[in-house]
Amino acid sequence: MAVRRSRRAARFVPDFDRDSGDRALTDARHDIVIGRWQGVRDLLHATGRDWPLRTHRLRLLAHAAAAGSTSESWYAAEPGDPDAAVLRAATEVVRVFDAAIAAGRGAPVDRARLDTTVLTCLVAADARPDDPMPWVSLLTIARLYQGGVGRAELRAWWDELRRRDPDNLEGHIQLLRYRSARWHGTHGSMYDLARDAAGAARPGSPLPVLVQIARAEEYRYVADASRGRAPVRGFDQHWKHELAATEAVRTCSRWLGGRPPGPVRPEEVEPLNYLAHAACHAALTDQARDLFTLLGPRAAWFPWSYTGDPAQQFTHWREELLGSA
Repeated sequence: MAVRRSRRAARFVPDFDRDSGDRALTDARHDIVIGRWQGVRDLLHATGRDWPLRTHRLRLLAHAAAAGSTSESWYAAEPGDPDAAVLRAATEVVRVFDAAIAAGRGAPVDRARLDTTVLTCLVAADARPDDPMPWVSLLTIARLYQGGVGRAELRAWWDELRRRDPDNLEGHIQLLRYRSARWHGTHGSMYDLARDAAGAARPGSPLPVLVQIARAEEYRYVADASRGRAPVRGFDQHWKHELAATEAVRTCSRWLGGRPPGPVRPEEVEPLNYLAHAACHAALTDQARDLFTLLGPRAAWFPWSYTGDPAQQFTHWREELLGSA
């Protein structure tokens, strides 16, 4: 009996740590909660020009700061620090999105507030001219404009992002969502962006995973639209038809085949989960096994939550491929 209890206690448990093991980020987010901005400043200064990590950290710091006034306190205390301006802009974008979500889908968002947020992002871009994050923020807020933003303006924001960081995955995801059927485009325009970016990506770039993210976005849109109705004909093949499987194999080859060896970086955890999810549902056993081996226990809420309970799914597929260790 004791042996049986020991085995049960040792059963695998996925790790949904939002910071993906980035303890410095965890500490800084805790500082935000208690109203201290000095640790946030030190973290961003230390991050430097590591754009993928910086974008990841700023995104999560902005979510932590949205409920309080820490970002404003830092900006008021050190208005000459460009990182304070960048965080303030990202935080305001989160607040506007939170307000839109609270109002309900389809409710108009105050145009003046959107315009003010855009100006805050442009101030941040001027304060830190080399930083891609203000342009990620602009591509994010663009979704909330009724009817979208002008084509020339959107293109200018996109060009500014890519000039600074051509492989910026978060910026690509924001434009992908803008061009999706849920917002201001179609499934086709979303896939066009994802496949174009994937095809042009250098070896080792994470951009090929945009195709799997687009597939998850389409699934979520169709599933939401058909809730309470008869299933969409043929939709059970969404993850596993030939094109879906071929594209997942191609992403593994292009991204992981050129990725430097080493442990998973914090900003890689969520996109690797998208790829693992796609490989599992496409019955790509070898690729899925390699991905779970690389990830270890590091799970992400999305996209597993689109197809069921995230912890149950991650555990089920991992144990199918690697056992319960």
